[in-house]
Amino acid sequence: MKKNVLISGGSGFIGSNLTALLVSKGYSVSILSRSVKQNKEDVFYYKWDVSNQTIDEKAVLKADYIIHLAGENIAEKRWTAKRKAEIIDSREKSTQLLYAVLKKHNKKLDAFISASAVGIYGAVNGEEICSEDMTPANDFLGYTCQKWEDSLDFIENLNIRTIKIRTGLVLGKNDGFLKKLIPLFKFRLGSALGSGTQYMPWIHVDDLCNMYLQAVYNSNMEGPYNAAICDNTTNTVFSKTLARVFGYSIWLPNVPAFILKLVMGEMAIIVLTGRRISSEKVEQTGFKFKYKNLEEALRDCVAK
Repeated sequence: MKKNVLISGGSGFIGSNLTALLVSKGYSVSILSRSVKQNKEDVFYYKWDVSNQTIDEKAVLKADYIIHLAGENIAEKRWTAKRKAEIIDSREKSTQLLYAVLKKHNKKLDAFISASAVGIYGAVNGEEICSEDMTPANDFLGYTCQKWEDSLDFIENLNIRTIKIRTGLVLGKNDGFLKKLIPLFKFRLGSALGSGTQYMPWIHVDDLCNMYLQAVYNSNMEGPYNAAICDNTTNTVFSKTLARVFGYSIWLPNVPAFILKLVMGEMAIIVLTGRRISSEKVEQTGFKFKYKNLEEALRDCVAK
């Protein structure tokens, strides 16, 4: 019988890519969804509603692994007090809902693998390279990621192997971080943001999905792992490289920081700050990145 992987947030950009990979590797996949969808070969849909704390428990009971990707998009709306609460609640309450079912039925899993983010190291510019043993930052990004990861302690206390994938900026075709950038750069309207010196820890979606797969395979993987390339890419370097992929050199000046703050509010720190991230820990597990060269990764993402 095929091993089953339950994915929360499985209908999104990362989840859909991960589902295809898992099915290709011989797993069946269950996806938690807020609406009823038609099952497909080796892909099954189950309904849940985090806000009302309801879930089809059969999805959890069927699972050998859970990959937990669900959570409100941190960059979708301005950070009002209400929005900040929604971002944190979506991460904590979704984990609590899964935990409640696992505990109620004394359900054992081979592993519980959760998304997290490199935002745990804070909205800071600097030269320090962040490794997994660093103390979380005390700003909103750091606090959110810390609360997110703390909610996983309940899973770990059930003696379930628990892995936290601290993800950087995910590059992929027609989606993810590039979705809003490509139209601008395609029509030669791209430019660097703010000072342009802020680091941009990135990862190709194929590598991210393979990292989740490695966490499934490798029973020695536990705790947090950074999922980002350590190549010192700054916003200026990223912008120039993306322009080069489209066959031109950037001609527009940097977008001033004050304009971004006017448009985005506090959320502008997402694009105006960035840290260097170490990938040493995950590479020590034997994981090998397919895309370590930014231009190669970008060319793959914009290829037709």
